[in-house]
Amino acid sequence: MFCCPYIMWRSGGEDLQGFYPVRPECLADVPRTRFKSRAGKTLSARRWHAAFTEDGHLDMEKVLRRIQRGGIHPSIKGAVWEFLLGCYDPDSTFDERTKLRTLRREQYAAWKQECKTMVPVVGSGTYITMAVVQQNGEPIDESSVENQGWVVKETVRDERVLQWMLSLHQIGLDVARTDRYLSFYEDGANQSKLWDVLAIYTWLNLDIGYVQGMNDISSPMIILFEDEADAFWCFERAMRRLRENFRATATSMGVQTQLGVLSQVIKTVDPRLHQHLEDLDGGEYLFAIRMLMVLFRREFSFLDALYLWELMWAMEYNPNMFATYEELEDRNNNNNAADDPKLLKRYGKFERKYVNSGKNERHSNTIAVFVVASVLQTKNKRLLKEAKGLDDVVQILGDIAGNLDAKKACKEALKIHEKFLKKANRP
Repeated sequence: MFCCPYIMWRSGGEDLQGFYPVRPECLADVPRTRFKSRAGKTLSARRWHAAFTEDGHLDMEKVLRRIQRGGIHPSIKGAVWEFLLGCYDPDSTFDERTKLRTLRREQYAAWKQECKTMVPVVGSGTYITMAVVQQNGEPIDESSVENQGWVVKETVRDERVLQWMLSLHQIGLDVARTDRYLSFYEDGANQSKLWDVLAIYTWLNLDIGYVQGMNDISSPMIILFEDEADAFWCFERAMRRLRENFRATATSMGVQTQLGVLSQVIKTVDPRLHQHLEDLDGGEYLFAIRMLMVLFRREFSFLDALYLWELMWAMEYNPNMFATYEELEDRNNNNNAADDPKLLKRYGKFERKYVNSGKNERHSNTIAVFVVASVLQTKNKRLLKEAKGLDDVVQILGDIAGNLDAKKACKEALKIHEKFLKKANRP
């Protein structure tokens, strides 16, 4: 865990921002942090360790309840996120998880070596910021100085390799801009770790490729985990939820599916606002793309964004997630959960609604859509009164940076979700 003592933003008697210190010259430009560790509400290190049995089984019900009440203390975020994102099964033992972690680290090392064989800059402690090949696969000799003296020496003929190499400099350019206000990224080695993780993920997921915004999702994992492989796997699990948002074709973007849901939600719960946005040619809700793509990273301070993420993930938690990702037979079936109050408590508040209603667990709705809806609801009066065009909508929504309360936004999102389900299910 990265920590620096020279910036003290104290909250609840404890320096929480010290876990993610901001460069002094950037303090004035960073949204203020609202998150406070609250005794009896926030999941503390003591409560977290007490939630395990002697052999390592985790009481996920208690953990979810505490997270949904007050988030996670920064000192244990990484460890808790691994369960929230489905990296590990709460029903596993310490020994089982140790073995799985070892296997995953070995797998990541093998992938990294594969990438390093093609591009020696991978794993070198530096990263690429200048194109190394042309679209036709021909080398670009003049890139050598910018890319630490490394150049592609011969024409790249393999289409997969070429597609990957063409993305490497864009990843590097985005890495150089990622969370640069944080002291953590003053160290070039940390930027290199972020580039390595994104480059390797891209190689393994060329159907999606690299898309700007993935860097914003990956960055917190690099900061939370000392081991690069652990950071990769946490990012990979987060992307299981988000990857379709980044899928793009010549005519469409994957995130349009969620924008369509958002449109239906607002049309259902606030038809007047929806009609007003339609009249402004904003009915496709494209102004909300950034919020959904990078999960509100621009609207919150770093610490508050992490707080929002873990609230959403806890509310969306499904105990079958690990088994689904590992392609194992589900230990718990949703149909049984609907009839078993004890089993139902192992689901997050948001996911529980779908289980109760008998909906398929792989529904496309996410709480992030309803958080955006809650933001629009808070700006309802201003949008109706002041927005005369889409530029006004963007400006009004831009004013929320640093002024949103993550817990309140999630609470309102659940209310809107409940209202939407009731109205949508009416005959």
